Amino acid sequence: MSSKNKYFILTLLALVWGTSFILIKKSVDVFTPYQVGALRVTMAGAVLMLFGIPAMRRLDRKTIMWAGIGGFFGNFIPMYLFPMAEVRVSSSLAGILNSLVPIFTLLFAFLLFKTKSSKVQIIGAIIGFFGANILMFFAGGPGEESSFWHAMLIVLATMSYALSGLIVKEKLNHVKSMDLGGIVFTIWFFPSVIILFFSGFFESWTGSREQWEGLGYVSVLAFIGTAMAMILFYKLIQQTSAVFASTVTYLMPLVAIMWGVLAGESLNVWFIVGGLLILAGIYLIREKPKLDSLEI
Repeated sequence: MSSKNKYFILTLLALVWGTSFILIKKSVDVFTPYQVGALRVTMAGAVLMLFGIPAMRRLDRKTIMWAGIGGFFGNFIPMYLFPMAEVRVSSSLAGILNSLVPIFTLLFAFLLFKTKSSKVQIIGAIIGFFGANILMFFAGGPGEESSFWHAMLIVLATMSYALSGLIVKEKLNHVKSMDLGGIVFTIWFFPSVIILFFSGFFESWTGSREQWEGLGYVSVLAFIGTAMAMILFYKLIQQTSAVFASTVTYLMPLVAIMWGVLAGESLNVWFIVGGLLILAGIYLIREKPKLDSLEI
């Protein structure tokens, strides 16, 4: 992938995923977090099964197994954790905390794949975690209902994303991004349908204007923010590195904050301090020497 193309995809992903946080926030105003997560995966799966079923017939069981595991961490668990968190956490805060993905990618690369890290990268990780703690404890402004434990759900989601990125790079680099996205959502389509059925979605559906509007938000999340974006993300990981792809989180917070401000969400000085510390940590992680097995 040329430098021009990879930065174009990176920017496009930042715009799409940066917008996802405000869409999740608006969706949980109408539906429960479990309904939002299940609808998101179900809708995306309904489309991507067209690619996933033929791909599963072509590929071996081991590859399908790793795709299922990678999808569990990257395309199933976070789809529920973010709506659960944004019941109490602002979309802006969710966007900036999501920037922890590269930090956890570095940590898990060392723990799971014995990737060596420089002292600068370790310092960057410590700074990033310090910034995250500031956000979780002090970033709630007037009227903000953010809570530590709900913010921790986002931290868990970033850990999950990091694991998924490493699995894709290390175990699934030979699979075409369209096939990989199709397999992942085909596998997790059926569990999400079951969750949606037992979530009370169908019993509570009345066809009100509010529900149709909420369904519109979830549809954009599913088809653009999930199906299309994840295929592009897989392509970016495979043709660059898990660490480079995860630096989409450099730009995502800017988009998330912009939408948050437009929606009337409050910011305070601790929000800015914590966010800058996380971004500074990511910058240090990206500094040379490059990661050996995840070279950028």
